[in-house]
Amino acid sequence: MRGLSGRTALVGALVVGALLTGAPAAVAAPPPPTDPGDAALARSRAAVSARAAQVGTLSGQLAALDARTDDLQADLEARREDAVAALDDLTTAQAAATEAARKAAEAQVATTAASRAVDDARARLDVFATATYQEGLDTGPFGLLTGAQDPDDLVGRAEFTDIVARSELTARDGLERARVDRANADSLARAARAEAQLRQAAATAAKQNSDAALGVANAAAQENARQLAAVAAQRGAVQAQLDAAVAQDANLRAQRQRFVAWQQQVAAEQAARAEAARRGASERISRAPAGARGSAQQAVDRALAQVGTRYVWGGGSGRGPTTGIGGARGTGFDCSGLMLYAYSGAGVSLPRVSRSQFNAGHKVPISGLRPGDLVFYRRPGGPIHHVAMFIGNGQMVEAPYTGANVRVVPLRRDGLLPQATRPL
Repeated sequence: MRGLSGRTALVGALVVGALLTGAPAAVAAPPPPTDPGDAALARSRAAVSARAAQVGTLSGQLAALDARTDDLQADLEARREDAVAALDDLTTAQAAATEAARKAAEAQVATTAASRAVDDARARLDVFATATYQEGLDTGPFGLLTGAQDPDDLVGRAEFTDIVARSELTARDGLERARVDRANADSLARAARAEAQLRQAAATAAKQNSDAALGVANAAAQENARQLAAVAAQRGAVQAQLDAAVAQDANLRAQRQRFVAWQQQVAAEQAARAEAARRGASERISRAPAGARGSAQQAVDRALAQVGTRYVWGGGSGRGPTTGIGGARGTGFDCSGLMLYAYSGAGVSLPRVSRSQFNAGHKVPISGLRPGDLVFYRRPGGPIHHVAMFIGNGQMVEAPYTGANVRVVPLRRDGLLPQATRPL
């Protein structure tokens, strides 16, 4: 039961925890009140009967309000997951557009070089033609050869004719090859530019999707805060009515005092156990040999060592708590960030988003959970919006939601997927 304050919340949490662990209740029921005598007991019974119906009605209203709070929080977490996924898509598309632009620039350099080669080849051919014209040479079969003066001159002229013909052929071949190279370079440049345009269009579309998703998430956060405030106000009014109904009966008031003392004792014991788990995990981490890896217990210890660290949406990396996104202040973890950090110490690199972490290991049924297994939550028909780590004895460690800290709680069944993920 998330976020409920007062007596009803603790009673519900303890009952659920006892059912999930299969263990007997750790604390005995409060002792019975002192017998006030037959006459006083008869009068008290009549008053209690009248108030009991009212208390039951108010308790039902509290349960309904708490369920609504959980639904709002789950919806907000799902929208934030959508926003993080859209940001990842934007980063990928922008990187692809940058690479395509680089290829287009390289192709443009090749095109420029090919154009320069065409110009050089054309210039050489022009020089050859100009020289032939200026010298007035007739390089045809009735030019140089018919002007021979003797046999030796004839042989020399024939050799010169062959040289001239081969030089002209070489110049023309060079020009043709340069033109082919330029055409190929032009084709590559056009293809690269087209790819760059497609990649940039993809990046723009991804950015629009990201902006839209973040806008939806921010609007949902604001609306959720408003609704949560309204729920809290309603719950406070109902709690006040419940307290007034209980206080009207002296016998119930005495029972309440004993219950409050018991409640404080149980809360202190729970806090002590959580602190002991945190200290034990920290000590095991400090004693672990350098370079040790591959143990699910290492992941459990790293998660437990962060008990008490604040929840920050988008916070957490393989190195520890970080600043978040969406205007979150300070450093801390969100649900998937805590899992990423925990398993980083065991040499396992998990994805950043909880719905991706679901596929980052072997699937195991909830009935076969082991310490270190990742458990996931979603609403009916919706996407995964939360992840936690099972630590044994029906308990799990999680970074729950904004305003709370990393904590150890009984494994919740509401919204729990029937399969868990075992990264190791």
